[in-house]
Formats: sequence, C-alpha cells, structure tokens
Amino acid sequence: MRIIVVGKEGQVARALAERARAHGAQAVLVGRPKLDLADPSGIEDALIETGGDIIVNAAAYTAVDQAESDPELAEAINGIGAGVVAGAATAMNVPVIHLSTDYVFDGTADRPYREDDPVSPLGAYGASKRLGEEAVAAEAENHVILRTAWVYSPFGKNFVKTMLRLAADREELGVVGDQYGSPTNALDIADGIFAVSRNLLERPEEQNLRGLFHMTGTGFASWAEFATEIFALSSRFGGPSAKVRSIATSDYPTPAKRPANSRLDCSKLKEVHGVALPPWRASLEPCVKRLIEEARREVAR
Repeated sequence: MRIIVVGKEGQVARALAERARAHGAQAVLVGRPKLDLADPSGIEDALIETGGDIIVNAAAYTAVDQAESDPELAEAINGIGAGVVAGAATAMNVPVIHLSTDYVFDGTADRPYREDDPVSPLGAYGASKRLGEEAVAAEAENHVILRTAWVYSPFGKNFVKTMLRLAADREELGVVGDQYGSPTNALDIADGIFAVSRNLLERPEEQNLRGLFHMTGTGFASWAEFATEIFALSSRFGGPSAKVRSIATSDYPTPAKRPANSRLDCSKLKEVHGVALPPWRASLEPCVKRLIEEARREVAR
C-alpha cells in the first residue's frame, strides 16, 4: 500500500511516515515547494507525478489565532487547496482521506458531537475547515473525512511539549479547566488512517466506508486535567513538573474563540471501519516518556 501524504512537517504527516513500516505500507510525503496548498496550480501535477494507491491530506493551516487576522490564507489552504487535492484524487481514480477538526462545531452541545450534527464554527480557522469538508465531498465521491481533536505527538508544536517546556521554568501554571475534549496522539491517528485506507482499498464496493467520521482518543478531559496528567507522567520519568491551577476561559482571552465542548462521538468509525483509538491516558504515557528521554539525550550531547 503506497500512500501519498500531503504535508511533510505536520504531526500527522510525520506520524504516518514513522508508522508506515509497521503496517506494511509506504508513506510518501509531498509538501512545499513541490506541492503548496496555497497555490492550486501545481497540486494535481505533483500528486500524479508522485503516484500511489490513496491520498491522505494531512496538511493544513493550523494557526488558530492567526487565522483571525489572515482568514484568506486559511481559506486558501484548508478550503480551496483541500478541494483541489480531492479533485486530483478523482482524476487519479484513487480514494482520498482528509483530516478535519472539532473546531467546525461551536461547542454549545451538552453531549459529544455526532457526524450528523450541524456545524457552526466560532472563528476563521473552523470556517476554513468547514469549507474544506464541503470541497472534498463535492470533488471526490471516494472520500473519507476524519475529524479529530487536541492532537499531540513527539513532533512539532503541541500542548504536551508546551506544558513540559513551561514547567521547566515555573512552579505553577494556570490552565483552562472549562473546555473539554479528547487528547489524541498523532501516532494513533496514523494507525487509524492506515486501517481506514486498507478498508477503502480492499473493499471498494462498500459505500458505507466512505463519508464523514470522528476519530479521537477514547475518553474526555479538560485542558487542566490533561496538563495534570502530563505532569504526573513527567514526574514519574524524571522530567519537569508544575502545579496546575484550573482557570476559566474568560481568564485566558485569545483572538479566536475556542469551543467549550470539543467532545466527539467516535462510535460510527468503530462500527463501520472497526477502528477505535486507545484511551487517551494510555497513549499519553509513551509520548511523555519519549519526550523526556529525547530531552535527556539532547542535554547529554
């Protein structure tokens, strides 16, 4: 199975590259300058030249706050560019998997969101991702859209790495305690993508395998609870730790509004594709351990 991965530096793209061999697959990462989602003109040619059995669009504009002042670029990458990738998949006669986000919801529901719940993004980033979902569905019949949330990993910038960095200099951190979601390890997302890809390639006649699905770590937490668990694990492995003070969203204003409820119901993915990601605490432990060990080796150099 040869997967064309749009994006080279993002957490999920790097996770797909790391996990490919374990799934007997090949992940070919394609990104700038060869393929730039902000420049639709060269996308199809780059994908056709690369060639593969399936396309996974793991690239995105993810600067949530910056998108409020640069909505056009967010829309170009997350919306228009995503649609062009899906159109290229149709031209190549291969399936496309597109990654989306909990930010398409406004977070006012009192339960986990299902795939058929109406979307109502609070800001420019969520609006651009909603546009991407619509574009992918319009351009490629053979598509899967996977909404995920609160992604972290040993790669790039993410909440886990930020907490560990801040804890090295501070004894106490104020962390938002009234927003809830599912911390999700990018390596688990990669495993899920490989499973979904194989289903699409081996059972192309099954129409229900296509469409929109939610895929996050199992279980829910607030950001403050997430941070508390990070520091408990870090302390166990000899890394930095800080006391967590739970604060309200109103105490930590940001340019973009965040949904208070980012919980996603992932039962459809399990029922249709047989995929359920591990409990978030179980997946957090190896990530924190790896980051502590990598930091220790870096200091020893």
